[in-house]
Amino acid sequence: MKVKNILGERFKERAFDIESQNLMTRGGYMKQVGNGIYSLFTPAKRIQNKIEAILREEMDRIDGQEVLFPVVMPATLWQSSGRFDSIGKELLRFKDRSGADMVLGMTHEEAAVQMAMNVAGTYQKYPFMIYQIQTKFRDEPRARGGLIRVREFTMKDGYSFHTTQEDLESYYDRAYRAYERIYARAGVPEVIAVKSDSGMMGGKVSHEFMLLTDIGEDSIVICPECGFRANMEACEAITENTADPVSEPLTEVFTGEAKTIEEVAEYLKVTAEKTCKAIVYQRNADDSYILVFCRGDRELNETKLTNYLRAEIHPAVEIENANLAAGNIGPVRLTTTATVLFDRSLVGANNLVCGANKAEYHMTGFDPARDLPADTAFIDLTKAVEGGVCPKCGKHTVKVKRGIEVGNIFQLGRRYTEAMGMTYDDENGARVNPIMGCYGIGVGRLIASVCEAHHDDYGPIWPITIAPWQVEICALRADDPAVREAADRLYKELSDNGAEVLYDDRGVSAGVMFSDADLLGAPIRVVISPKTVARDCFELSARDKSFREDIPTENACAAICSKIKELIDAVNAKVPESI
Repeated sequence: MKVKNILGERFKERAFDIESQNLMTRGGYMKQVGNGIYSLFTPAKRIQNKIEAILREEMDRIDGQEVLFPVVMPATLWQSSGRFDSIGKELLRFKDRSGADMVLGMTHEEAAVQMAMNVAGTYQKYPFMIYQIQTKFRDEPRARGGLIRVREFTMKDGYSFHTTQEDLESYYDRAYRAYERIYARAGVPEVIAVKSDSGMMGGKVSHEFMLLTDIGEDSIVICPECGFRANMEACEAITENTADPVSEPLTEVFTGEAKTIEEVAEYLKVTAEKTCKAIVYQRNADDSYILVFCRGDRELNETKLTNYLRAEIHPAVEIENANLAAGNIGPVRLTTTATVLFDRSLVGANNLVCGANKAEYHMTGFDPARDLPADTAFIDLTKAVEGGVCPKCGKHTVKVKRGIEVGNIFQLGRRYTEAMGMTYDDENGARVNPIMGCYGIGVGRLIASVCEAHHDDYGPIWPITIAPWQVEICALRADDPAVREAADRLYKELSDNGAEVLYDDRGVSAGVMFSDADLLGAPIRVVISPKTVARDCFELSARDKSFREDIPTENACAAICSKIKELIDAVNAKVPESI
């Protein structure tokens, strides 16, 4: 491929703040069609093809069978699982010309069960895994970051079916290792797995695979001491309170217009950790109120609250309907129609400041153990914090990092097979619902994530296993017959030997040629110019600047092919063995 023939433009001006979106736009990888919807130019499509090839090889290695589900599905399929009504506006619903309700697939659990139903009717058919690489659509309200968060996307999703939980767990381990291999082969072995919340997918055990980066949307809790890792949404929050020697009596104090934790703490000259905070939510279904009390310096984890209530929620709008005094809500002498919950961050604390349930007043001396009913339940509803207690080793070593989710796996159990009535005959002839696992990777997001992990100020530095081209030949002064002849010959020799070569023979300046080469990110660059030809050599260098040397013209093709193999071997050396 010649650079002059590639559709798409490359330019110097910064386009976006997020680096992958900026560089892939400037480099002519993608073009926005609509909010969260992109067309991919040739460089990005070549990367996508290579990632898909890795995905297929690794899924086939763990006995996956590639299939293809439809993008458009009848609503009845999603109604049978209960998700047609339970999922919000992210699921795009529409009617076909006959008036039938339809959906665009954002995930394909229902389609997988429908495919396997009635054709896997006996235990002898199990276990099996089916997977696809398919276009999906999620009507994401917060599309951002180019390919990092989109509405239309390409995804590899797989679904395994088992007769026992033990068999699912064994296969889950194989899939976990396959994912580690995928990321290592794609050149990002630094991706880590964290425990996660299953969310709308259902199931009890799940992991997300995260690439740690400051622009990540997810908060990851990590313990450097014991290796514990979890998504913030799924991480247990442990708070150790040291009680004052003497619990003071409850006392009403005037606080005037001070309502927020910061204002009240400043007014009474106490720290936020010596306060009790009230947070009010409402259920989406009926707008009924939920009131949560926690330590004032802690932040509510909405996912934990949603999971505990088994209901979708939103921050309360008008709390007067719940007989609550905004800014002065407290747990003592409280009269309300709201569901009242207490977070574990209050356990062991005393002498806290809390609301007095009347305007302009708070209370001091609140002691949860003394002032709340003896049967009060304390629930884990807040987020883990930097420097907090690790749920695994118990040390105050928790770190909170940012990350991009580049894949996930779930142990779904019988969530879908029971709802949709899928059964098989077991060894005793009984009808049993199979157990499922689910395994997903977003291809476009992985491309953007690799760019986030491997770039410099000038462009992406693609790992050679997924780079759009392995080598770029830069022919400076291609109008010089000697340069033209040498560059054309090397281009042909490398192509004949199976190398993936990009050839720039445009009549542009060296600065423009090298700037475009940086944006296209080929791992190996060969510069041919009148000066190198005069020395009977070519200049060979790495995009990441790890090497730069002159190679004799006579054996240039062999030297470059050897360097390609060396770089591929370096990537594969970090790939773990499969299970």
